[in-house]
Amino acid sequence: MKFVMTQAVCQEGMELIDGKASVYVAEDTNLQNYLEQIEDTDALIVRIGRCDASIIDRAANLKVIGRTGVGYDNVDVKKATEMGIPVVITPGANTRSVAEHAVAMMFSLSKNLYEAQREMEKGNWKIRDAGKAFELEGKKVGLIGLGAIGKETARICRGIGMSIAGYDPMLSKEEVEKYNIEYFANIDELLINSDIISIHVPLVESTKNMISMKELKMMKSSALLINCSRGGIVNEKDLRDALNNKIIGGAGLDVFSEEPLQKENDIWSCNNLILSPHSAAQTKEAVVKMATMCVEGCLSIIEGKKWPYVANPEVYKHPKWQ
Repeated sequence: MKFVMTQAVCQEGMELIDGKASVYVAEDTNLQNYLEQIEDTDALIVRIGRCDASIIDRAANLKVIGRTGVGYDNVDVKKATEMGIPVVITPGANTRSVAEHAVAMMFSLSKNLYEAQREMEKGNWKIRDAGKAFELEGKKVGLIGLGAIGKETARICRGIGMSIAGYDPMLSKEEVEKYNIEYFANIDELLINSDIISIHVPLVESTKNMISMKELKMMKSSALLINCSRGGIVNEKDLRDALNNKIIGGAGLDVFSEEPLQKENDIWSCNNLILSPHSAAQTKEAVVKMATMCVEGCLSIIEGKKWPYVANPEVYKHPKWQ
């Protein structure tokens, strides 16, 4: 048995493979650079880089593709399904971690912490009088996407006294309201009525550029925008213009359309912006849960078992699984 990893998982995950398989760790985002290793592997764990159809075509022995997280936009799932290859994901493993990160960004922006520190470093003690800080209690947070992370974010926000609203086209009014979340059938109305917008949806065709200048102009001029889901959902150029022209009050981004974020990117010029390097899911606890869940799933599939946590459950209808 052989595993190829674009990047090593944590020790707890590696220990699950020890003695069961040989492992090649590339530490390389470009899978084309080690095709000779991929060609005969049983499992391919893609933490960084992109696994497209050309990679899958070269991997004649491939039985499973693993992702440490719930996002799988960097894997050609359609091609994998056609080849009878399950794509393992780890739902729930990073739920609390990402939800806490989103709320941490809300706190940081609402207290103007980043600008305050930068100005203090310049000797500007008067930044304390900027009048930008505000309390989160009583403010309405509008959640776009009410999956596990969206619901956990709602739970934390409710605990600090915030009002919770949500938009999720996959859920009915009754399904949303049973979580004591105000239901919005229309995303525009959610944007208009919320003090903070937090995004928790996957990157698919329908969510690309979901938040562009049109949507940003609908938001309150004091509103904050948080994106800890996927880059590409927010149009970064439009967000930059909205922040620099005070169309919205601030933003927090953990994800970007191109990663890693380059220093030359104009987004760095924005005021009232806090950035993190796609690290919302990288707490110690989440990293262990994601790694072990991913490896366990890959091992189970190689053994011929139908692991339930896959991005493409329809793959089990493929002739390989009959």
